[in-house]
Amino acid sequence: MRSILLLLVTVCCSLAAAADTAVPAHPYVKFETTAGTIVMELDGRRAPLTVAHLLKLIDSGYYDGTVFHRVIPGFMIQGGGYTRDLKEKEGGDETIPNESGNGLQNLRSTVAMARLAEPHTANAQFFINVVDNGSLNPRPDRWGYTVFGYVIEGMDVVDRIAGVPTGPAGDFDKDVPVSAVIIQKAARVEYGQ
Repeated sequence: MRSILLLLVTVCCSLAAAADTAVPAHPYVKFETTAGTIVMELDGRRAPLTVAHLLKLIDSGYYDGTVFHRVIPGFMIQGGGYTRDLKEKEGGDETIPNESGNGLQNLRSTVAMARLAEPHTANAQFFINVVDNGSLNPRPDRWGYTVFGYVIEGMDVVDRIAGVPTGPAGDFDKDVPVSAVIIQKAARVEYGQ
């Protein structure tokens, strides 16, 4: 009996250690866009499911060739789900649980997951806050939008994107950049390189 208990404790500790190291604590990613480069630090400790999912998409090349399809000055820029011709990108179908109660707030330069009205529907689209957006944070009576990282270089690029002319295009009534802002390449990087 004591051997079985010891074995269970060992297995549980090993699983906990493996889960703790499965997602890097603070990985860095770089988005090379037609408007310039944006470097983000992700928070794998506070949003481990979201960061793991995003890294999987980045590693697969999913974001390469997608666009910032929704740009609202004084609010945010959103991308990661549509191609240049505004066709929904295939392969981003896996949804992830909402982690908005992680203590991270939707402040200027934070990166968060876009979703439908239902809280657990985020998949590939993300947005970068260009102002503090407290209305997107969770409250006791509703879910918020999961913040999972910060822009650490290229906020000037984000601001430039937020200022581009927009209008209707594709299936969208408004807020689509008149000239496409394309994510040419997304990759993990070592910070400072």
